[in-house]
Amino acid sequence: MRAVIVAAAVAFIVSLFGTPIAIRVFTALKAGQPIRTIGPATHQGKKGTPTMGGVAFIVATVVAYVAGHVALTTLPERQIAQEGPTMTALVLLGLFVFCGVVGFLDDFLKVRRRNSDGLSAKGKLLGQLVVGAGFGIAALYVASTNGQTVASEHISFIRDVSWLNVGKVGSVLVFVFVIMAMSNGVNLTDGLDGLATGASILVLGAYALIGFWQYRHWCGDTDYSRANAYCYQVRDPLEIAMIAAAAAAACVGFLWWNTSPARIFMGDTGALGLGGLIGGLAVSTRTTLLSIIIGGLFVIITMSVVIQIISFKTTGKRVFRMSPLQHHFELAGWSEVNIVVRFWIVAGICVAIGLGLFYSDFLAVMG
Repeated sequence: MRAVIVAAAVAFIVSLFGTPIAIRVFTALKAGQPIRTIGPATHQGKKGTPTMGGVAFIVATVVAYVAGHVALTTLPERQIAQEGPTMTALVLLGLFVFCGVVGFLDDFLKVRRRNSDGLSAKGKLLGQLVVGAGFGIAALYVASTNGQTVASEHISFIRDVSWLNVGKVGSVLVFVFVIMAMSNGVNLTDGLDGLATGASILVLGAYALIGFWQYRHWCGDTDYSRANAYCYQVRDPLEIAMIAAAAAAACVGFLWWNTSPARIFMGDTGALGLGGLIGGLAVSTRTTLLSIIIGGLFVIITMSVVIQIISFKTTGKRVFRMSPLQHHFELAGWSEVNIVVRFWIVAGICVAIGLGLFYSDFLAVMG
């Protein structure tokens, strides 16, 4: 627990005090967010607000991981205190950083061209595909000394579903799909001050709880597994909890400056990075299908875009005034703050249902 608290505290402090530095730097570089002319008129007032703010909480999370790992190595339980970063940490932080790099390239091109056209849709998807495939291979093919891998060959819900074995190649494909789906889901949710940041805090907080619960009931803990018939077959759950908690706390520090009226936007740098990390957390905790519920807000907003496209292409009519869904409510007359707070409530309900299902499964097995 000490390592998780240390990582979260360091992440919050670095992000809270580092974000103003990012604001000054990106403002001096004239890295203002281009605003599309199509959309709610209120967005035009945000023109020039610095973007790429995701750099602040990505850096804060990496720094916090180092601090948390230092605390981890001081624990008396030497079986979980390691000299260097684990493969789980490399995969999760790698997804966070390199999905963020794809988003950074998109943001950079938007700023340089002074319009909202960054990377092409194909270019962005290709970048996500390469990152997802690279870390998916590492997650499936690089095992620890006891043969445990970061990801599993099974499709998982609350734990691996025994009859859904898709093999290593199939699991890499699933890994890539989860990373791409979640990163694009968070990206689509971004667009209102604090919306994606607040929703991500809730989801990351849920995964911090899941990771720590799995650590407390971990098959790798020989004392626990000998005394209990049921344990979680995951790799490095304490580090999962530490990284999730650090990222959540870093987002809290960033939200101080990102809430309405935003002083800085996370940009695709932050949105793609957060989505990649959340997808990695889902796979590494063996809760791939449960992530659809935990990240329910991202799924709802993504589906609003899919429904809008299908409806327009097949019937020529739009279901929503504008997609993603948050802009539909803007055009319906809701204030930005009302939309953000109500969507946070929806995200919180989804997280609560997901955690409830996770815990009820534990009670059912242990009972």
